[in-house]
Amino acid sequence: MKYKGVIFDLDGTLVNSLEDIADAMNKVLINLNYPTHSYESYQYFIGSGLRNLVSKSLSETHNHEQHIDKCYQLMIEEYTNNCTRKTKTYEGIALLLDHLISNNIKLSVFSNKSDELTKKITADLFPDIFENVVGLRIEELKKPNPSEALAICESLGLKTEEIIFVGDSGIDMQTAVNADMLAVGVSWGYRPEEELIAAGAKYVINHPLDLIKIIQPSDEAVLTQK
Repeated sequence: MKYKGVIFDLDGTLVNSLEDIADAMNKVLINLNYPTHSYESYQYFIGSGLRNLVSKSLSETHNHEQHIDKCYQLMIEEYTNNCTRKTKTYEGIALLLDHLISNNIKLSVFSNKSDELTKKITADLFPDIFENVVGLRIEELKKPNPSEALAICESLGLKTEEIIFVGDSGIDMQTAVNADMLAVGVSWGYRPEEELIAAGAKYVINHPLDLIKIIQPSDEAVLTQK
């Protein structure tokens, strides 16, 4: 078997966390008497870390570093207390993970969400599934910087060409390309297929079980190669 490991993005790939993230940020905005945003708008705020999401949520008038820091802390407090209130796994993810584990595929998570929250959500929704769960610890190391992905690869004892990187954003695909891993985009997340392809996706899959055919080409699954 060519591929022996999979690194998953979290938000928009394994779980739909959009509403919890948006609700937390909107509550902060309401308390400050600032305009709120729709769930659709937050789809395009997610992906570069929660601090960047806070910055994108604030108007230009209030978008200075000190105020961003204050709002970020308020958002983190609110979100930490409610980060799995509405968040749920996408249909088919549980079946996919069970299949991969049964075939001895090593599984990890790498997210631009803070490390603490990444670990909390993963532990709550996927107990004892992933060998590595890595969130944002140092701003300079967030995706598309491949350093953390390469560290995961080393910890798994695998070569980069043996790992598939799965995500829903252009940033995820850039990370995969930068790490010399197979870039697989998912169509059910927060970003359009065109963004995934432009950023280097080798495949874009429409259902979690479609990943199986990439790992085991003899299995029946539908996918589109780009």
